[in-house]
Amino acid sequence: MAELDKFFNYMVENDISDLHVSSGMRPLFRQYGELKPASDQILTHDVVKKLLFEILNNEQKATFEEKNDLDFAHELTGLARFRGNYFMQHRGISGAFRLIPSTVESLDKLGFPEILKTFAELSRGLVLITGPTGCGKSTTLAAMIDYINKTRTDHIVTIEDPIEFVHISDKCLIHHRQVGIHTKSFSGALRATLREDPDIIMLGEMRDLETIELAITAAETGHLVFATLHTSSAPKTIDRIIDAFPAGQQSQIRTMLSESLKGIVCQQLLKRSDKPGRVAALEILVVNVAVSNLIREGKIFQIPSVLQTGKQLGMQMLDTGIMKYYKDGIISAEEAYYKSNDKQLFEQFLEKK
Repeated sequence: MAELDKFFNYMVENDISDLHVSSGMRPLFRQYGELKPASDQILTHDVVKKLLFEILNNEQKATFEEKNDLDFAHELTGLARFRGNYFMQHRGISGAFRLIPSTVESLDKLGFPEILKTFAELSRGLVLITGPTGCGKSTTLAAMIDYINKTRTDHIVTIEDPIEFVHISDKCLIHHRQVGIHTKSFSGALRATLREDPDIIMLGEMRDLETIELAITAAETGHLVFATLHTSSAPKTIDRIIDAFPAGQQSQIRTMLSESLKGIVCQQLLKRSDKPGRVAALEILVVNVAVSNLIREGKIFQIPSVLQTGKQLGMQMLDTGIMKYYKDGIISAEEAYYKSNDKQLFEQFLEKK
């Protein structure tokens, strides 16, 4: 067993999400959003390199030596997968690992609203899962793919870097492709996927203009496309997509997006105050005729008012979800304030303390 595998086993047994191994530092775990020492030993560059390289194959070692960066997945068979990133920094080599559970939690078990199942039941269109790094986007996407796998008979192609949750084909045929191993780029894989008779395409990330454009086109041409972005609200997600294009193309993209976008789920993970763990607060935008018209006309600033009045359609603002958690005693006022978009909503609760 590799030395790092001992850390990985401990992570699985103690509900730890991340491990950081850095030259010149103690190894650190992240548990429920907070970093904690995993050992008292200060690790030298040589020790860290030995630890990190022990779980790599020769090709991965060569890639890191050439680029000083490496994304990959490491698996403990039957236990869990770990998304790894190696990088060089001023003290030397370092690695960050994220735990990917071996089992996929269902939408019901995650406590997500029924509208996410509605998104998963669409026949075509673009559905975006957004939020900051480490907010659980991959877990949400995996739960939606799992729901589709158990309820539909479709061909699903996932394009990721690296592959995270591995789905076993149930009612669906599922193909996982990893950038850098099975394909050279997200855009190249997406272009090829359109010739592979897919019904559903899952993009781990829309990283560049070409990938965004291809994803919108795929949704327009009769595919259901799921993808992620690092944005903090539904309106900002739409602005980010449109602003990625040159000014001369933005009018056309607004029209395409208004027709293809079906929903946005923006999430934040919040530390619980009632017991150990974290909960996900969601902002949910359902793209109906009103929202579609606002996108086409470039009136994105009016979307928050639609979110506020669209509860009967399954819509919700992020701060509404956060407020409910606070009033139910699940999170603290400080956590609510820190993770909210509108800080003024929660200032009054901080002042009372």
